[in-house]
Amino acid sequence: MKKFVLSLAALILLSNSMIFAGGFQLNEHGAKALALGGAFTAIANDPSAIYWNGAGLTQLSGTHFMFGTALISPTSTFRGVSPNVDIYHMQPQVFFPSHFFGSHTFGESFAVGLGFTTPFGLGTRWDEDWIGKYLAIETELKTFIVTPVITYQPFTFLSLSAGFVYSFADVLITRKNSLEPFAGDAFIHLEGKDNSAFGYNAGIMLKPFDFLSLGASFHSEVEYTFEGTATATAPNQLSSLLPQGDVTADLKTPMNLAVGLAVDVSSSLKLSADYQFVGWSSYDYLVVNFVDPALEDLSSPRLYKDSYIIRFGAGYKASDDLSLMAGVYFDSNPVESENLNPSLPDADRLGLSVGVEGKLSENLTVTGSFLFIRSKELTVTNSAEEYTSGGSAFNGTYNSYANILSLSLIYGL
Repeated sequence: MKKFVLSLAALILLSNSMIFAGGFQLNEHGAKALALGGAFTAIANDPSAIYWNGAGLTQLSGTHFMFGTALISPTSTFRGVSPNVDIYHMQPQVFFPSHFFGSHTFGESFAVGLGFTTPFGLGTRWDEDWIGKYLAIETELKTFIVTPVITYQPFTFLSLSAGFVYSFADVLITRKNSLEPFAGDAFIHLEGKDNSAFGYNAGIMLKPFDFLSLGASFHSEVEYTFEGTATATAPNQLSSLLPQGDVTADLKTPMNLAVGLAVDVSSSLKLSADYQFVGWSSYDYLVVNFVDPALEDLSSPRLYKDSYIIRFGAGYKASDDLSLMAGVYFDSNPVESENLNPSLPDADRLGLSVGVEGKLSENLTVTGSFLFIRSKELTVTNSAEEYTSGGSAFNGTYNSYANILSLSLIYGL
């Protein structure tokens, strides 16, 4: 029974949650930034600056509203368990993380903004009877942030910003657990939520020359304490013996520090580059507390490591009303292969993006972009994950990619 508890703990711990940015981070916060491969920290010249770099808000004039969404379609396969060559496909899913930003400037020195977006999340779903059913079947995490930002421009070449983050989140996780020495499996289901988590952000933009801008932004860690219920479905004679009930589990999302530069090569061509540091090492241990004092609280190592993303973007102004964009980035894997779990088929990733922005009227601008993400094929030979009750290592080969379409509308007053 202790093994069952440990398995439940691993389940609850969001152990290797989600998908398609390093770890389970999302960076789809505006079609223009996406089109530039995310190399937007030193540009930040639309309302999505509220997320990317609030200091960019003073580049806008008047009131602006930005609405948009991204359509994310991930695909993953697992080949194994080694030495078998059977291929298992993750079930197709489509996600729509959306964004809203509103901004207003007061004169040339002050601006305020309010943003709503999804910085971490998404999920994976495998067949209920696949080879890794004791590790993961369905995992889904959704986090949302509401962030007001204030920006001050003390000099024409310098802008500063600071923002507050209110966040809420929910999680759904299912998997099976062997009932050996009895026949059959228990089906484990967990749902939890946190309605009040907090953080902050800050930004700076420096323009020493007309053709050059430098930017930096910081997003703090946000610590969630999920409250939920764990249930286990099993034959009647066993279900009463399974530990289940109310639980709490902690999750700390990582801090992010991004620095970037943008250069006007000509009146039509702008190039940009970003370096983003992601403090995943904060995700080292997670603790599960059973509300029932008769059940032992548990702690599990996750051992994520800090990672980084390198981004490059290019924007070409074809006319006063039409711009074309492209980008590329490399996103390093924060998870050691021995700790890889099918609830997140993580790996080093390469992103390639294109986009177009058109001004439809004096007030309305629309931007569309497409991003293709290819994860490096990763073969695990030293897995610490066990997929049988006998302790067999879950070694095999993961392959993943994703297609992301994004659309944003900006209305200015």
